[in-house]
Amino acid sequence: MSQTKVFASQADLEEKKITFSQISEHAWAYTAEGDPNTGIIIGDDAVLVADTQATPAMAADVVRRIREVTDKPIKYVVLTHYHAVRVLGASAYKPQEILASQDTYDLIVERGEADKASEIGRFPRLFQNVETVPPGMTWPTITFSGKMTVWLGKLEVQLIQLGRGHTKGDTVVWLPGEKALLSGDLVEFDATPYAGDAYFQDWPKTLDNIAALGPKALVPGRGAALTTPEEVAKGLAGTRSFIADVYESVQAGVKAGRDLNAVYQETYAKLKPKYSQWVIFDHCMPFDVSRAYDEASGHRDPRVWTAERDVEMWKALEG
Repeated sequence: MSQTKVFASQADLEEKKITFSQISEHAWAYTAEGDPNTGIIIGDDAVLVADTQATPAMAADVVRRIREVTDKPIKYVVLTHYHAVRVLGASAYKPQEILASQDTYDLIVERGEADKASEIGRFPRLFQNVETVPPGMTWPTITFSGKMTVWLGKLEVQLIQLGRGHTKGDTVVWLPGEKALLSGDLVEFDATPYAGDAYFQDWPKTLDNIAALGPKALVPGRGAALTTPEEVAKGLAGTRSFIADVYESVQAGVKAGRDLNAVYQETYAKLKPKYSQWVIFDHCMPFDVSRAYDEASGHRDPRVWTAERDVEMWKALEG
């Protein structure tokens, strides 16, 4: 393992090319070469935005693109999960309501402040103009458990918890009428899944539940929008195989009594040939293996990542 790995994504300073594209009659994707995506639903009388970008300054660009295609009010922001890089841009949309699962709300209470400090340290480029983030947390104004339906005029939009995976609060946004899905970070495409807060044993089943809906188009958490059933299947399969490969390798190491460092080196070497071309592979692997090691050692729920824990872990595994 190279001794020169820069912590997390601190070396990633290159601006990414942004794409804003329509994926179904009412759904749009805002993507940027593997940076966190935003999904947009333009209904009869209002707009719903899922995942907000990391800062209001960055969200302003999403608003600008929305305004190129509609002048309807942006009424709802949906937080598919609690991570700072997904939620701290919310204020830019001036939404009437911020919607999230109750599990996501609980995670913001429990670890929102720690996560915010941690992520700003990991992703300096994504938190450009971080001073535009209002003080405190981004709080949902409406929460639900299991399923909730929002009507944008006659357009039915379902918010569904299909199971734990990337976090315990994961929510997908589903348009049943046109079989379009905004998955949040439950699905990635040509991008490494971040699994530092994950439930490895649940995640594949949750992906099966997504597949069972039969989506024809999907906005993943990172990576290009998937606009055919074949592309959607590929996105689901890639995410599933990565999660399974990490957990299988880590579980074998834990069973053999090896320590975290040994299991990390081994798992990194095993997965590198297959996945290292995916964005943020080097960033995610130490966090992913640390969480998988905890889960395989009997820690059912993820430990809180703080800025201090991030750096300690990185030093221990990347030397």
